[in-house]
Amino acid sequence: MPGMQSPRGSSCRQSQTHSRTARAELAFSVSHMERLLRDGHYAQRLSSSALVFLAAIVQYLTSKVLELAGNEAQNSGRRRITQEQVDMAVHNNALLSGFFGTTTISQVALAQE
Repeated sequence: MPGMQSPRGSSCRQSQTHSRTARAELAFSVSHMERLLRDGHYAQRLSSSALVFLAAIVQYLTSKVLELAGNEAQNSGRRRITQEQVDMAVHNNALLSGFFGTTTISQVALAQE
């Protein structure tokens, strides 16, 4: 019969399953973060919310670095982001410079001061 509902009050449509990444509205895979953490044996137990939080943080840091590198490329009159612009963007930002202080970006020579 039209308009008939199931005993639980919802319509007769089948529910769609969504990945954890889609539910969290992220671009970085929550399942990939889980695999990396499990393979690395960083903890005995992992919370499901910790995996979503980690994926969100990695996505945010990536977008911030790319935004700053894009600004550096635009300021230097280029249309593509190069490794040098990523390095300049990280080192010119106080917070990112401290966070990535010991990180080496390949094929980029640091300027001698």
